[in-house]
Amino acid sequence: MWGTGKKRTKLGKWLDRQGYSQEDLIHASGVSRNTISKLCSDPGYDPSTSTMRKIMKAVREIESGKDAGDFWDI
Repeated sequence: MWGTGKKRTKLGKWLDRQGYSQEDLIHASGVSRNTISKLCSDPGYDPSTSTMRKIMKAVREIESGKDAGDFWDI
């Protein structure tokens, strides 16, 4: 399983459970590799509103019922 032994955020854990890689999310969202890495491993990182929208658009293509509140404290 990906991410074993690494700190993972809610988004990172969700990606792992879905079987998607950070690279898949990079391509689906158009968000940079560094930002995706932070979003998946740094619980203190707060994405900008535009980044959050891009991520959620990609996430909803996988699981339509997901909300930004499932991943971040908003």
